[in-house]
Amino acid sequence: MRLVKSIPNMFTLGNLYCGFLSIGFAAYGQYNNAAILILIGMMLDSMDGRLARMLKADSSLGKELDSLADIVTFGVAPSFLVYYTYFNQFGLLGFVVAGLFPLFGAYRLARFNISSDKTSLSYFIGVPITAAGGILALLTIFGDYIPDIITTVVFTALSFLMVSRIRIPSLKDIPLPKYGTIITLFLGSLLFVIYKGTYQHFPYLIYIATPLYIAFLAYRFIKWKGKRETE
Repeated sequence: MRLVKSIPNMFTLGNLYCGFLSIGFAAYGQYNNAAILILIGMMLDSMDGRLARMLKADSSLGKELDSLADIVTFGVAPSFLVYYTYFNQFGLLGFVVAGLFPLFGAYRLARFNISSDKTSLSYFIGVPITAAGGILALLTIFGDYIPDIITTVVFTALSFLMVSRIRIPSLKDIPLPKYGTIITLFLGSLLFVIYKGTYQHFPYLIYIATPLYIAFLAYRFIKWKGKRETE
């Protein structure tokens, strides 16, 4: 029973490790690998909370661990990725600017953790760091087709939107079929990268994470469909 209760934390730790690996890949110049690892982290992050609720394994430890993992995978890792692929041409200034993203992200997470209305399923206050980090990863994957000025604008906008008071619609309570846009975006990006043949060392973790995530989505769909038929 104790092992079952720890499953959500294992997914969270997997998310954190993806962030660490992403930083390593970026340091070695394998930027698309680094970006894909951030997207894998997004998959794991979307699963740990739901698994905790399914297994009735919610805990304060899990919530704190999730925030620590998020700041690494969706804050530090994307900022390193953008620095190595673009901001490094500006020298020390570029390094300083790239470091602002995880600072804003950390503040956003801390504010969320102490917020009295954080249980709302209909909206977030400010852009979630997970979404912001994922967008930067996608910008890297399609970097050859996106002007540098767009990257700069999006990076700056996301930094400030994370700490803004703007209400962002939440997907937590949306039925699974409406996740189609997100799934299509991820799979489309993955197929594009494979088609372009940009990998010499494709991260093997994707072969584990993707089938696992698809199985999770299938389970969610069957559960949602069964619940709808009983209503």
